[in-house]
Amino acid sequence: MPFSHKRSMATGCCGAKKQKLNNSPSLDCFDTSAASASSNGSMGDGLCDRPRRQHSSLFPTVNNRLKRENCTERVVSKEMVLFCFDVLYHHLKGFEPPKQPLFVNREFPLFVTWEVGKDKKLRGCIGTFTSTSLHQGLREYALASAFKDSRFDPIGWDEFNRLHCSVSLLMNFEVADDYMDWEVCICFYMRPVLTGKLQIGVHGIRIEFHNDRGSKKAATYLPEVAVEQGWDHIQTIDSLLRKGGYKGHITPEFRSGVCLIRFQSEKMTVSYSEYVSLRQCRGGEVFSPAEVIGWKNAFRLIVFPYLQ
Repeated sequence: MPFSHKRSMATGCCGAKKQKLNNSPSLDCFDTSAASASSNGSMGDGLCDRPRRQHSSLFPTVNNRLKRENCTERVVSKEMVLFCFDVLYHHLKGFEPPKQPLFVNREFPLFVTWEVGKDKKLRGCIGTFTSTSLHQGLREYALASAFKDSRFDPIGWDEFNRLHCSVSLLMNFEVADDYMDWEVCICFYMRPVLTGKLQIGVHGIRIEFHNDRGSKKAATYLPEVAVEQGWDHIQTIDSLLRKGGYKGHITPEFRSGVCLIRFQSEKMTVSYSEYVSLRQCRGGEVFSPAEVIGWKNAFRLIVFPYLQ
């Protein structure tokens, strides 16, 4: 079954590739692999020319619609991640696409991430900064992240029963005052807090800058990246500059010239085993788990716990 996509996509907002950062000679940090969201990834040109700390008019849908009316109300749900699993399963088996899901169909910029194995090795992470309906966007990027991430081979059927899937909905985009105007946490067990107030994955960031040749470049990290890597503000910015293709010496003056857009996200992750359990408990007819993992393992996964 052929797969195609029409929207411009952004990749590289999550991952794991080791990288030395300028201001951390004693700490062997590791970076989120491969080039971050490309400069043609729906963000538009000229954003850095806009006033700081104002919602950019380049994001009319994001700014006007993607504010949480109630800070305790979460939009992202497990059903969205289960749907991504459904879409991938049907595609791998050559079945017709799954029917329309029942969860809310609001519009958000979004990312879908696939990881594999107990160590959750990255297998694909692609999304869009264009506000798109959840039903269509998740259907599209569940496959794009599985098959179209240029850093990896396409996901195969033999990996399906070891997958973990995450859905991230992006919201609250703002142009920051400067490259330090966003909140991040440094994990206490990795490194002392260097940036003042402790925050847990508050902001994702996208930077725009001009490289050595004067070309405009951009790079993006989702909110969890700096937290997971144990980076402070400067380490994160330096990593983004490298991932965006800047090869020169990074000075405080160069960082100050970076345009930074900060945003927030809601993220939900579901493992394959949880997917099977939830689909069975809810009477799902997507597939027989025995078809994927064998009758013996299916019995152990679904039936055995109830015999304890």
